Amino acid sequence: MAWRAGCRVANMEFMQFHPTCLFHPQARSFLLTEALRGEGGHLKLPDGTRFMPAIDERGELAPRDIVARAIDDHMKRDGLDHVYLDVTHLDADFIRQHFPTIHARCLELGYDMTKQPLPVVPAAHYTCGGVVTDLNGRTDLPGLYAIGETASTGLHGANRMASNSLLECLVFGKVAADDLGQRLHDLPACTPLKPWDESRVTDSDEEVVVSHNWQELRRFMWDYVGIVRTTKRLERAQHRIDMLEREIEEYYGNFRVTDDLIELRHVLVVARLIVESALRRRESRGLHYTLDHPQRLQRGLDTVLEPSIELVDAA
Repeated sequence: MAWRAGCRVANMEFMQFHPTCLFHPQARSFLLTEALRGEGGHLKLPDGTRFMPAIDERGELAPRDIVARAIDDHMKRDGLDHVYLDVTHLDADFIRQHFPTIHARCLELGYDMTKQPLPVVPAAHYTCGGVVTDLNGRTDLPGLYAIGETASTGLHGANRMASNSLLECLVFGKVAADDLGQRLHDLPACTPLKPWDESRVTDSDEEVVVSHNWQELRRFMWDYVGIVRTTKRLERAQHRIDMLEREIEEYYGNFRVTDDLIELRHVLVVARLIVESALRRRESRGLHYTLDHPQRLQRGLDTVLEPSIELVDAA
């Protein structure tokens, strides 16, 4: 929404992937804390072989991006649906006392983590970039503030550390509120919104189009713009986004809007911003890793995208 209104965005290519999301159809967003590896958990292949020590001297304690890439590499190279996080060699009472919520949820899903390894896969976790702001949370649009994961504050750099979200919310939440309190009376009054005109649209009898496009978008973003990237994959994603955009805009202009359609339209814009940012960065830095440009440049620069005048006018 900020992009459509004319705000710049920055560093959208830096998408953090959490290495250990539980692989289960009923728990697609259940993250297994890194503390499990911190306490001695091992990542293993189906045959029980540990693979992290051969990749990084820190083993399972390597940074998230290195661990996520290692898992992704084995899954693609060996044709695996998942790898395993094994804590069965740790004391069972210790596991139950220190990780009661994870232990209880795994039991609900049929896994006793004190007796069997847990199937895990990487999952998209946190966007380090976002809407460009200053140190008070102000965006390019007067009166609009952005904090948290929405904003590109620069706190994360190219690779986020765990719990930086607390810093984003607490620090920038306060400075944005303080700044807004001082400037609120000087901001121009909001003009009334025009009534929404539905006189030339109809109810859709093809809701399947929205769900199908959503699934397609999710699939090709994971396959082409995931943990390890190439220019060819990014260009393929860009081509698919172009096609989906035309289809969705036609749908948006002819049928009554729904929550799912609005969300799909927003997600498609975010996907385009991520792909465009990734194509512009011709190096591997932090969370952006591309096989075509594996080296890191001497100087790190922000990837800043600016909306076109035509897009701002249309919004």
